Amino acid sequence: MPGLLLTHVLTRGRRRLSIRDELALAALPTAVVLLVLMLVDLLSEQQLLFSPLAASAFLIYMDPHHQMNTIRALTLSQVGGAILGTLFSLALGTNFLAAAVAMVVTIILMIVLDLVHPPGLATAMSFALQPGRRSDLAVFVLAVGLTVGLVLVQRRLWAWLGGRSEREG
Repeated sequence: MPGLLLTHVLTRGRRRLSIRDELALAALPTAVVLLVLMLVDLLSEQQLLFSPLAASAFLIYMDPHHQMNTIRALTLSQVGGAILGTLFSLALGTNFLAAAVAMVVTIILMIVLDLVHPPGLATAMSFALQPGRRSDLAVFVLAVGLTVGLVLVQRRLWAWLGGRSEREG
């Protein structure tokens, strides 16, 4: 029963496609996350800093046209969260206080600027809790760029599969 409730909550207001088309839509975000993970593994030693991008990829799969998945919201909340987390870590140390302040400031800015993209909160906290290097921030920005590319491709794929589904239905 809880699985059915979760399925209802996740799909409410979202037009479902065939299982084959849903899997096709999920394949691209999965591939992008794996590509980002490989890139991070080659360029950085802070793989956990990049896990919030997997949540972003899943949100993009669920509804690439939702306001929280706009390129503006995704980019500014993720990069902003990384910058805020880094700044508060430098100012307050790599600890709970830095993560808490980074999270609260990120929430406030997301709401005030209308850039709500929840994985950006995890990014802010991750960067506040991980002693990192400037190169980690640069690699993260590159990874966000790949995720933005995913948004563009996923929107096209969603439109194509949705149109095909309507013609077949």
